Amino acid sequence: MAQKLPHLLFDFGGVIINIDYNRTLEAMRALGSGIEFTQAAQAELFDQLETGQISAAEFRDGLREHYGLQATDAQLDNAWHAMLLDVPAERLALIADLRRQGYQTALLSNTNHLHITEINRRLQAQYGLQNGIADCLDRVFYSQEVGLRKPGEEIFRHALREMNWEAADTLFIEDSPQHIATAHRLGLHTLFLTPPLTLQDALPAAIRAFSA
Repeated sequence: MAQKLPHLLFDFGGVIINIDYNRTLEAMRALGSGIEFTQAAQAELFDQLETGQISAAEFRDGLREHYGLQATDAQLDNAWHAMLLDVPAERLALIADLRRQGYQTALLSNTNHLHITEINRRLQAQYGLQNGIADCLDRVFYSQEVGLRKPGEEIFRHALREMNWEAADTLFIEDSPQHIATAHRLGLHTLFLTPPLTLQDALPAAIRAFSA
């Protein structure tokens, strides 16, 4: 009997791209802000940006108003992007190899227009990806486009419906425990990618375990 291939649903930050939230906190504090932003929680302003309720300009104005910042758009953008690190070539190569083997892939990311534009600009410059990370997967689902964000259940349901996937046939790869908890409730298989594990270290074993 042919081995069943799991569908692969990837988070972006901390899974495909390396991120460091502290770098943005430090950069914002250098501008005079007592901003708080973590992997587990964030202020409403950031939720609004990530669900497309406010524009980039409104986000910048919100930072100035809420945190008393006297900073230019460029300074705010640079501080906001400071958390974005690199996308290792070996991770993209692993995903490409899995797609060649017949795996269906999708991205489910809490993100925003500013970040995804900056990441995709870098991916085009470094790897020649004309559409950024979208060139590496079958579909991408961004919270700021869907209007929903993790850990809410509905964004997971949206991605599964759009992909025509069953939860039980799907492996979700994520580095945030609250998002893993939602996936478990919905019946997805999960790979909780905690440091020092990396995608290339842990995903092949998780796929083997799924198939077994």
